[in-house]
Amino acid sequence: MTYCVGVLLKEGLVMLSDTRTNAGVDNIATYRKLHIHEQPGERTIALASSGNLSITQSVLSLINEGLLGPNSDEPETFANVPSMFQAAQLVGRAVRDIHRIDGESLEDHHMRFDIAMLLGGQIKGRRLRLFMIYAAGNFIEATPDTPFLQIGEHKYGKPVLDRAVHYDTDIYDALKLSLISMDSTMRSNLAVGLPLDCAVMRRDTQRLELNKRIEAGDPYFEDLRSRWSNALRAAHQGIPRPPYDRS
Repeated sequence: MTYCVGVLLKEGLVMLSDTRTNAGVDNIATYRKLHIHEQPGERTIALASSGNLSITQSVLSLINEGLLGPNSDEPETFANVPSMFQAAQLVGRAVRDIHRIDGESLEDHHMRFDIAMLLGGQIKGRRLRLFMIYAAGNFIEATPDTPFLQIGEHKYGKPVLDRAVHYDTDIYDALKLSLISMDSTMRSNLAVGLPLDCAVMRRDTQRLELNKRIEAGDPYFEDLRSRWSNALRAAHQGIPRPPYDRS
């Protein structure tokens, strides 16, 4: 299991993912799930993945090697796609290709073809965009009305984002809220855990402003977790008890 979130804002883009993978309680490992392709000033593309690790790694490898475009003899990769929409199409084609290769074998072993991805970024001269790609290779896009997308174990962290994140939210407030959302998920599901990888990109810069791994014991994240817990306790204690008749 995993948890990844992407937030599309007026100021830019925030991406956050955990790194925990597990195949049973005695087989827990750390793998990077937030992958960055950056040509500063030209394009920056971030791809976060969740689902079966073998499937996600195969899809990533296929994207890195390149796929032939429908109207070109040159393999398409993140280095040469002309738009973020076509980058999302590239990821979708890679997902479908891996399904054609491995899907039937997985079903024979009673395993689902389990993958979801968040793709965000900007190519020079084009719009900053954020997509969620499904296991069928189709995708949806974040909008100012729905500025964040989640994959993986998202239900515990969604209420925080629903209440607080808007398209006009300050970019580092959005990062803070994403970290609170991640903390809420980690407290309720042991299959999501540290380290965390986060990226911040300002609109129309085509470069990362922040690309950081948050390790266990990180002072800011530990302080955030403590402050959020204390704030929740203070909030519920400050609300009057229900005045309902106990008879």
